[in-house]
Amino acid sequence: MWRPGPRPLLLLPLLLLAARADAGNELGTGAVTCGSVLKLLNTRHGVRLHSHDVKYGSGSGQQSVTGVEGSEDANSYWRIRGGADGECPRGAPVRCGQAVRLTHVNTGKNLHTHHFPSPLSNNQEVSAFGDGGEGDQLDVWLVQCSGAYWHREEAVRFQHAGTHVYLSVTGEQYGHPIRGQREVHGMPSPNQHNSWKAMEGVFIKPSPSEPSPGKL
Repeated sequence: MWRPGPRPLLLLPLLLLAARADAGNELGTGAVTCGSVLKLLNTRHGVRLHSHDVKYGSGSGQQSVTGVEGSEDANSYWRIRGGADGECPRGAPVRCGQAVRLTHVNTGKNLHTHHFPSPLSNNQEVSAFGDGGEGDQLDVWLVQCSGAYWHREEAVRFQHAGTHVYLSVTGEQYGHPIRGQREVHGMPSPNQHNSWKAMEGVFIKPSPSEPSPGKL
């Protein structure tokens, strides 16, 4: 059984709405930077990482995280933050291997995993946790990519710092009340199901004091 929570807040910051068109034109260039707000596409299954104020009816009972096919849903935006405060200055390029938190823009909860089974595939449950962007140490993920920085045109993996699983989708679909959405879960090894690419969003420009990723 699913337990719907209170009606979600579906408003994005005005800055995000105003800048979407310009940001879309810049896709495929440069590095993903700290403070950027973006959507993440699972390259194997063609779904975007998503959350909403609908809680799991089993496992942790926390806010569910799913994959959706549409590109227009505002509940698919995530903000890139450091693994701890001060570790990811606004506009700094995200390094390969860096610890980050992914904060869901509309609900303020962080991408999270822990030792609960996922409801459909019995892999490791992935949820959204915390309040106002503040959760715990199980919100931290390591960006796995080649080279020095996470570039927008390249696929990356997210490995959980605490339990070492990879953020994954294998295609299982939910029924009511989120019919057709895909289960997102953690898997123990890297494979085709845990490859992600930055898509639509607002990408904060690197500050003048940061090195240019294109020159490294």
